[in-house]
Amino acid sequence: MKKPRILAIVGPTASGKSALAEALALRLGGEIVSCDSMQVYRGMDIGTAKPSAAEQARVRYHLIDEVEPTQEFSMVEYLVAAERAVQDILSRGRLPIFCGGTGLYLDAFLRGMPESPGGDPALRAELTALAEKEGAEALHAALGEVDPESAAATHPSNVRRVVRALEIYRTTGVTKAEWDRRSRELPMRYDATVLYLCYEDRELLYRRIDSRVDEMLQAGLLAETEALCARGVFEASGTAAAAIGYKELLPYLRGECELGAATEQLKMATRRYAKRQITWFSAKPYVTRIVMDDAGSLRNFEEIVNNAMGLVLS
Repeated sequence: MKKPRILAIVGPTASGKSALAEALALRLGGEIVSCDSMQVYRGMDIGTAKPSAAEQARVRYHLIDEVEPTQEFSMVEYLVAAERAVQDILSRGRLPIFCGGTGLYLDAFLRGMPESPGGDPALRAELTALAEKEGAEALHAALGEVDPESAAATHPSNVRRVVRALEIYRTTGVTKAEWDRRSRELPMRYDATVLYLCYEDRELLYRRIDSRVDEMLQAGLLAETEALCARGVFEASGTAAAAIGYKELLPYLRGECELGAATEQLKMATRRYAKRQITWFSAKPYVTRIVMDDAGSLRNFEEIVNNAMGLVLS
């Protein structure tokens, strides 16, 4: 059987994914499926660069505002919701267009998950308690002893992911890294064109990131963070508390630093995240690169769109 056709626009934060995805959706009769692990949360709008009301009026979006930020929304739950959205879009003769920078989610969707490692709630609770008692760094070090690849790919502060990797190893005897390798060996389930937006001049991308942070602050990111704090979101959800765009502002709200220092920390954290995204997408054999810049400046947007259209329709 012929595989269903889908499109994905991926790349680092502030690379121009959203604008290109919208332009292609309008030209190709598409609908956008968010591929961002944080845009599913309601009320986390500015910090996640969620599409505005005007943007959502022009093009239909999926997997935006799915759950409250105090709820957990795992990758498996994302995959189920994404499959449902894609089948709905295809059933209406439209083109599903994934857009976002959470490469792990897209990779899992394209290939499907291998047989899922079993869970052990008691072990998970034990590991979480250990992190609270001895610190996240200690738990991360324990992961490094048995699964150094997963430890290297996971920030120590992401306790939930560290716990899951240890849980997988202790319940199956197989590392998470090995499970990930098995998933990469699965064939693609869709006829997917994956366009990766990249920059020859890395400093241009970093300047775009800095400008985006400034724009987010001007748009009310600090007030949004304060509102989430007042609702107890960051205390209730480790995922929300670890989200770039919010956690860097929390020290300022607690009176531990000046706003200028918090802003610089946010810009630095976002640039580091972009580096990790670049490393991830650059290693994927199924991406087609679209270079967004030329001689230190952004290329003409219409030229970029036409380039993308040529790749999609070829």
